[in-house]
Amino acid sequence: MRAVQITTLDGPSAVEVTELPDPTPAEGQVLVRVRAAGVSFPEVLQTRGLYQLKPELPFVPGSEVAGEVVSAPEGSGFAPGDRVAGFCMLGGFAEYAVTQPDMTFPLPDSVSFEQGASVPLNYLTAYFALVERGRLAEGERVLVHGAAGGVGTASIQVAKAFGAGQVVAVTSTAEKGAVAIDAGADEFVLADGFLDAVKESGKVDLVVDPVGGDRFTDSLRSLREDGRLLVVGFTAGDIPEVKVNRLLLNNLSVVGVGWGAYALARPGHVAQEWAAIAPHLASGALTPPIGATFGLDDAAQALAEIDERRATGKVLLVP
Repeated sequence: MRAVQITTLDGPSAVEVTELPDPTPAEGQVLVRVRAAGVSFPEVLQTRGLYQLKPELPFVPGSEVAGEVVSAPEGSGFAPGDRVAGFCMLGGFAEYAVTQPDMTFPLPDSVSFEQGASVPLNYLTAYFALVERGRLAEGERVLVHGAAGGVGTASIQVAKAFGAGQVVAVTSTAEKGAVAIDAGADEFVLADGFLDAVKESGKVDLVVDPVGGDRFTDSLRSLREDGRLLVVGFTAGDIPEVKVNRLLLNNLSVVGVGWGAYALARPGHVAQEWAAIAPHLASGALTPPIGATFGLDDAAQALAEIDERRATGKVLLVP
């Protein structure tokens, strides 16, 4: 099979496309013919050896796929030909990948493979952030940073599907603001000066922040009393610090959102999260916006789209 490999830690441009043997599923694993694979910020970090998961070189990156079942263990609930999405952790940037049955999920016929591959990482992270960690309540007002990207658009849609009264998107450009509106945001504000715009229209109950950097303090200032700031990531590169007197004076919470380590340490947890979002996926309330798509030969370009912050919606590889 053809696959993308990380062979050195010299960044996105150094990934290589090669021929490898088809994977042989171990006992209890599902073999999937990959029709689409999601590309995310962790893969960019992996190309530089900066992600917490550091496999030995060379390795095939790619944590989320969608495609058809080739083979599945008896009793798994899957059969050859079934349309599925899966969280494989590694090996997704290839024509075939293996997944565990509890990390493999039926894909409704109404959901394309490209959309299916956009769901596992971003939408389950968004659900974990907003519902499990953030305690989103009916009618609350939510602010989403990086709102035109994969995690951002997922957070907009999950917030709306699970009861948010209003979602305000923060984007770097008006063009990206339009992407956020199309994804379901009620309004967008530009990142430069976002605090004044948010205060003018009323503060927020929850902030979803996958960006970090110098906007962190203003995110705290945008919160109402009892507000929660959800720390999802640091795509800006800088890890912010917080003066805890701000939390005390306004009864605010800064909440860490580390979905992968938490969910993977709890067997069955990811399946429960998928069960919670599945009805909204089937109804169309959760409809992943597809950004740029690339063939395996252009994997370096796909990674650069995210690394250089050009991406809107979900970036995908289509083997």
